[in-house]
Amino acid sequence: MLASSRRVIQALHITPHLVVRRNISHQGPLKMRLIQFQNSGARKIGLELGSGGNIVDLNAFDYSLPCSMKEFLEAGDTAFQKAKRALESGQHILNRSQVSFLPPITNPEKIMCVGMNYVDHCLEQNLPVPKEPIIFSKFPSSIVGPFDPIILPKESKEVDWEVELAFVIGKEGKDIKEEDGMDYVAGFTVAHDVTDRDWQKRNGNQWLLSKTFDTFCPIGPALVTKDSISDPHCLGIRCRVNGNLVQDSNTNQMVFKTGALIAWVSKFVTLKPGDLFLTGTPPGVGVFRKPPVFLKAGDVVDCEIDELGVISNQVL
Repeated sequence: MLASSRRVIQALHITPHLVVRRNISHQGPLKMRLIQFQNSGARKIGLELGSGGNIVDLNAFDYSLPCSMKEFLEAGDTAFQKAKRALESGQHILNRSQVSFLPPITNPEKIMCVGMNYVDHCLEQNLPVPKEPIIFSKFPSSIVGPFDPIILPKESKEVDWEVELAFVIGKEGKDIKEEDGMDYVAGFTVAHDVTDRDWQKRNGNQWLLSKTFDTFCPIGPALVTKDSISDPHCLGIRCRVNGNLVQDSNTNQMVFKTGALIAWVSKFVTLKPGDLFLTGTPPGVGVFRKPPVFLKAGDVVDCEIDELGVISNQVL
């Protein structure tokens, strides 16, 4: 079984993945890092001027723009073109220290998660590579911002880390073809699929409860439009706990890429703007270490993906 999985991993390395490059806008590239933030007590939509950069206040530029990302995405091309003009104007720029980052999407109708979606993670467990996507969910109430704390639940002593590439749906679709999947993506972000290993093994081995405690889905810092990324399926992905590198892989290890996941899930449900996909984690999680290692109060977890940024969450 291990030899068979290694052949799959070699095939993934030598076979280039074709990504369909289509913009949300019909009027040229967007190249944006969209954020939700709070300033002077108000929730707003903004643009991050590069990873770690200052913030363009989109609502100050145009008061007609929605103040939530979901409504912004629902507004479609009109909203994106206004944001593009705001970016080009060079106006209404806030220092990064003036804002509090919120999750880039806060109220998705659905959070779709994918298990066992990295070949090297399958190797870590000596398990076969799945032939179909393994889908589970988290509740939207688990979402927190890129720098918010993770709260350890009193019901568990085995809370684990999982860095993941996430993407957000930009327009409604059903029964979508794999080759058209990227047309439905608004952008990509960093996610931390915090997992309670106690409850993952209990309750009939259902994963939902183990994944969906409050604060178990930090995301951010920005929703990076797809045309800003060289290739979402060839990005370095890593996790550090207290500065120690614990996960270090590449999204080219994903078994099912973005288009395939959209095609699979849209067979069963209609995808809506704002729906969030977490695409699986690479090897290095705490439960498979010898001996196992779990998060404790005071730990700081940094999840990073090339070209997308870093989220940093303290465990309380």
